[in-house]
Amino acid sequence: MDTNRILAELRAERDRIDQAISAIEAVNSTGRPRVGRPPKAARKARRRGRMSAAARRKLSRLLKQRWAQGKMKPAKASKPARRMSRAARKRIAAAQRARWAKFKAQQRAENKVA
Repeated sequence: MDTNRILAELRAERDRIDQAISAIEAVNSTGRPRVGRPPKAARKARRRGRMSAAARRKLSRLLKQRWAQGKMKPAKASKPARRMSRAARKRIAAAQRARWAKFKAQQRAENKVA
Protein backbone atom coordinates (compact mmCIF):
# COMPACT_ATOMS: atom_id res chain seq x y z
CA MET A 1 0.00 0.00 0.00
CA ASP A 2 1.10 3.54 -0.69
CA THR A 3 1.96 5.41 2.53
CA ASN A 4 1.21 8.81 1.00
CA ARG A 5 -2.31 7.70 0.17
CA ILE A 6 -2.81 6.41 3.73
CA LEU A 7 -1.56 9.73 5.17
CA ALA A 8 -3.91 11.71 2.89
CA GLU A 9 -6.89 9.58 4.00
CA LEU A 10 -5.96 9.97 7.68
CA ARG A 11 -5.64 13.73 7.30
CA ALA A 12 -9.02 13.91 5.56
CA GLU A 13 -10.53 11.86 8.38
CA ARG A 14 -8.93 14.19 10.94
CA ASP A 15 -10.46 17.22 9.17
CA ARG A 16 -13.92 15.62 9.20
CA ILE A 17 -13.59 14.87 12.93
CA ASP A 18 -12.47 18.46 13.65
CA GLN A 19 -15.48 19.81 11.74
CA ALA A 20 -17.82 17.51 13.64
CA ILE A 21 -16.35 18.59 16.98
CA SER A 22 -16.66 22.29 16.15
CA ALA A 23 -20.28 21.78 14.97
CA ILE A 24 -21.20 20.01 18.22
CA GLU A 25 -19.48 22.71 20.30
CA ALA A 26 -21.41 25.40 18.40
CA VAL A 27 -24.71 23.64 19.12
CA ASN A 28 -23.96 23.21 22.83
CA SER A 29 -22.72 26.75 23.47
CA THR A 30 -25.18 29.63 23.76
CA GLY A 31 -22.59 32.17 22.69
CA ARG A 32 -22.84 33.98 26.04
CA PRO A 33 -20.13 33.88 28.69
CA ARG A 34 -20.87 31.77 31.74
CA VAL A 35 -22.49 33.65 34.63
CA GLY A 36 -22.24 32.78 38.29
CA ARG A 37 -19.91 30.84 40.48
CA PRO A 38 -17.20 28.91 38.63
CA PRO A 39 -17.13 25.13 38.99
CA LYS A 40 -15.23 23.73 41.97
CA ALA A 41 -12.30 22.61 39.84
CA ALA A 42 -11.74 26.15 38.55
CA ARG A 43 -11.91 27.78 42.00
CA LYS A 44 -8.69 28.39 43.82
CA ALA A 45 -8.39 27.71 47.52
CA ARG A 46 -8.56 31.08 49.23
CA ARG A 47 -6.17 31.65 52.13
CA ARG A 48 -7.73 33.46 55.03
CA GLY A 49 -5.65 36.14 56.69
CA ARG A 50 -4.12 35.08 59.97
CA MET A 51 -3.37 37.51 62.74
CA SER A 52 -0.29 36.95 64.84
CA ALA A 53 -0.56 36.65 68.62
CA ALA A 54 1.27 39.96 69.02
CA ALA A 55 -1.16 41.70 66.69
CA ARG A 56 -4.12 40.26 68.63
CA ARG A 57 -2.66 41.51 71.92
CA LYS A 58 -2.08 44.97 70.45
CA LEU A 59 -5.61 45.13 69.06
CA SER A 60 -7.06 43.96 72.36
CA ARG A 61 -5.12 46.62 74.26
CA LEU A 62 -6.27 49.37 71.86
CA LEU A 63 -9.91 48.31 72.06
CA LYS A 64 -9.80 48.27 75.87
CA GLN A 65 -8.38 51.82 75.78
CA ARG A 66 -11.20 52.96 73.51
CA TRP A 67 -13.80 51.46 75.82
CA ALA A 68 -12.16 53.13 78.82
CA GLN A 69 -12.12 56.53 77.10
CA GLY A 70 -15.82 56.23 76.26
CA LYS A 71 -15.30 56.28 72.49
CA MET A 72 -17.14 53.00 72.17
CA LYS A 73 -20.46 53.20 73.98
CA PRO A 74 -22.76 50.28 74.58
CA ALA A 75 -25.87 50.23 72.45
CA LYS A 76 -28.76 52.20 73.85
CA ALA A 77 -31.93 50.35 74.71
CA SER A 78 -34.58 50.99 72.10
CA LYS A 79 -37.75 52.84 73.04
CA PRO A 80 -40.73 50.64 73.80
CA ALA A 81 -43.26 50.43 71.00
CA ARG A 82 -46.11 52.90 71.33
CA ARG A 83 -49.54 51.30 71.51
CA MET A 84 -52.72 52.92 70.32
CA SER A 85 -55.92 52.49 72.32
CA ARG A 86 -59.02 50.96 70.76
CA ALA A 87 -60.88 54.24 71.15
CA ALA A 88 -58.15 56.12 69.26
CA ARG A 89 -58.22 53.56 66.44
CA LYS A 90 -62.02 53.90 66.21
CA ARG A 91 -61.77 57.71 66.03
CA ILE A 92 -59.16 57.50 63.26
CA ALA A 93 -61.22 54.94 61.30
CA ALA A 94 -64.36 57.08 61.60
CA ALA A 95 -62.50 60.18 60.43
CA GLN A 96 -61.11 58.26 57.45
CA ARG A 97 -64.58 56.99 56.51
CA ALA A 98 -65.89 60.56 56.71
CA ARG A 99 -63.08 61.81 54.43
CA TRP A 100 -63.84 59.08 51.88
CA ALA A 101 -67.57 59.84 52.01
CA LYS A 102 -66.88 63.53 51.38
CA PHE A 103 -64.50 62.68 48.50
CA LYS A 104 -67.01 60.30 46.89
CA ALA A 105 -69.78 62.88 47.23
CA GLN A 106 -67.62 65.42 45.42
CA GLN A 107 -66.90 62.88 42.66
CA ARG A 108 -70.62 62.15 42.22
CA ALA A 109 -71.39 65.89 42.07
CA GLU A 110 -68.72 66.45 39.40
CA ASN A 111 -70.01 63.52 37.33
CA LYS A 112 -73.59 64.88 37.39
CA VAL A 113 -72.41 68.30 36.20
CA ALA A 114 -70.21 66.91 33.45
